[in-house]
Amino acid sequence: METQVGPKVDVARITAITEDGLRIYLQYRNGQTADVTRDVPFEWEVGDVLLVKASENFVELAPPDVWPEDAWVGVVRLTDEEISVIEVGGRLHVLERGVVDHKVGNTVEGRDPDGILRVLSDTPIRQLDLPDVDDAEIERFRRPPPKRKLSFDDFGGLTAVVERALELIELPLKYRAALAKIGAKPIKGVLFTGLPGTGKTMLARIIAAEAGASFWEISGPEIFSKWQGQSEEVLRKIFARASKEERSIIFFDEIDSVAAQRADDGNKASRGVVTQLLTLMDGFSVNDNVVVVATTNRPQDIDLALRRPGRFDWEINFPLPGPEDRADILTVSARDLKTHGPLPHRRIAEETEGWSAADLAAIWSEAALLAVADGGREVIMAEDYVGGAARVAAQRQRVRAEGRAI
Repeated sequence: METQVGPKVDVARITAITEDGLRIYLQYRNGQTADVTRDVPFEWEVGDVLLVKASENFVELAPPDVWPEDAWVGVVRLTDEEISVIEVGGRLHVLERGVVDHKVGNTVEGRDPDGILRVLSDTPIRQLDLPDVDDAEIERFRRPPPKRKLSFDDFGGLTAVVERALELIELPLKYRAALAKIGAKPIKGVLFTGLPGTGKTMLARIIAAEAGASFWEISGPEIFSKWQGQSEEVLRKIFARASKEERSIIFFDEIDSVAAQRADDGNKASRGVVTQLLTLMDGFSVNDNVVVVATTNRPQDIDLALRRPGRFDWEINFPLPGPEDRADILTVSARDLKTHGPLPHRRIAEETEGWSAADLAAIWSEAALLAVADGGREVIMAEDYVGGAARVAAQRQRVRAEGRAI
C-alpha cells in the first residue's frame, strides 16, 4: 500500500471571539497566535480545538483530545535566547523559550507542548512549603486507582521482566503470611533500572492494581522542604499510613534525585532523607505488608547503604524492547483505538530498533492527527500508522542532533 502524507496541518485553540462572532483568535501548540475572520459569524466557542491549513486559508473543528490539557509547574534552571531548561518533578525538560518572559529561578506554569504559560513566582518554590504536615498533605501522595483498572494485558513485551517483578513484588504482597510461616525474610525493596520510557512506572502501577495494593508515589524533589526535618516527617507518615493498609507499594520515581550518595560536604537535607529512608526500611516488621519500589536510570548514583541486604538488594533491569517486544507493545497499545483494516505492526517493529515503549506510544498520537487531518476521519488506517512512525522518527533525529549541538 502506498503511503501519502497530506499538506501540513497545525492544531490551534480558540482563545477569544469578537462580540460579532466574525473574528476568532487562535493559539498554536508552540505558543504563537493568529486570528481568522470571515463574513458570517463563527459557530465555535472559546476553548474549541481547530485544525488549521494556513496555506489554504482553511480551518476545521477537531476532536478536543488532540490538544493535551495537562499542566505542570516547574523551576527554570537554564535559559538563553532559544531554549529554556525547566525542572519538573525532578526531571529536566528542554523547551523553546516562547513568548513569556522568564529567568533562572522563576517558578513557572506550563503545558505540553505549549511551553511556559506564565510565571508564578520570581523564586523557586517547593510543593512542601508549610511548617506543619497534616493528614491531607500525606494523603496527596496516595495515587487513586485508575478509572479503568490496569492489568498485565496493558503491558506489552518484556515478558521475563514482568515475571520477575511478579515474583519479587506481587507474590510477597499476596502471600506475606505464608512466607512468614516458611521463615523467609520479607522482600522490602526492589529497584527498577533502565532508560526512561521503558515502562518502569507503568509496571509498578499495574502490579499494585493486580495485587489490590494501595499505591503511594514520591517523585523526586517534591519530598524536600525548606523546613528542617519536615521531609523526614513526611516520609515517616507515608510509611506509617502505608503499613496500616492490607497491602501497599511505596514507589519512588527516580530515587537517585532523593537518595544520592551522601558526603560530608553534601546537601544536609538530602543526607537527612537518606538516613530516614534507611531507618524506615530497617524498621519493617513481619506484619508490615509493604514493598518499596524505586526507579532509576543511574543506579550508580544511589547511596550505597540503600543497596545492602534488607533494603534495595533486589534489582530488575528494563532493557529497550527487542523486535518481538516492540510488535507486542504496538499491538497492545492499539487495543483502545479506533482503527480500520490490518495494521503493519511487524513492519513498524522492525523499523524502530532502539525505540522505547514511550517512543512507540507516541506513534499513535501522530497517527491520530493524520487521521483527523484527512477530513476529520475518526479511525486510524495503515497509512496514518506509517506516517505517524515517520514523524516520531524525524523527531527523534532532531532531538539527537540538538543534543550533539549542545
